[in-house]
Amino acid sequence: MASLSATRMELLAKKAHLALAEQGQDLLEQKRLALLRELLSVVDRVVAGREQLQAAALAARRALARAEAFAGGEAVRSAALAARADLPIQVQTANVMGVSVPTIERKRVDRSLLGRGYALTGTPVTIDEAAGAFEAEVNQLLELAESELRLTRLAAEIQRTSRRANALEYVLIPRLAAERDAIALALDERERADHFRLKRVKQVLERRRPADER
Repeated sequence: MASLSATRMELLAKKAHLALAEQGQDLLEQKRLALLRELLSVVDRVVAGREQLQAAALAARRALARAEAFAGGEAVRSAALAARADLPIQVQTANVMGVSVPTIERKRVDRSLLGRGYALTGTPVTIDEAAGAFEAEVNQLLELAESELRLTRLAAEIQRTSRRANALEYVLIPRLAAERDAIALALDERERADHFRLKRVKQVLERRRPADER
């Protein structure tokens, strides 16, 4: 405060900086609210996705148990080796309220009976059911992964936005307001002092004027 320049220009500059900081805080608050709304919608998708993944995983384990019980573990492992394939996944980014969030571009892993690689003849239907169940589980897992990645990015951005908004609200804006008030007070005191001095000078001059000029 002591190093402040008590001038009209400095007062105008402080007022401009304060207005800009308040505008920035408002924008950050709007961004934070928008991000929170998006976060809540993603949370709902994550919760639902986890429940669906658990159900898909349970169905896949049960289908695998039936296949092993009916066809035997060796037949299941042989079919699994024949059905192995690469999973084409491409991670890109999308913009949500100025935040880069990941999007997973993929093809569904569901395959036809002919597309799984093992021979149809001699392969029990329980193995086909197990393969389909695990493909459904992988699809659900990829959908959930995208939602959870988006949730993580949004939560991190909300934290950064909150820190910036709080810094403006509790640090910068109060400091600028205090400096503005200090400059305004100094200018007012200077103006009163100048007015008092001018009044005293006028009184002195009045006393020094000859009586016939008064």
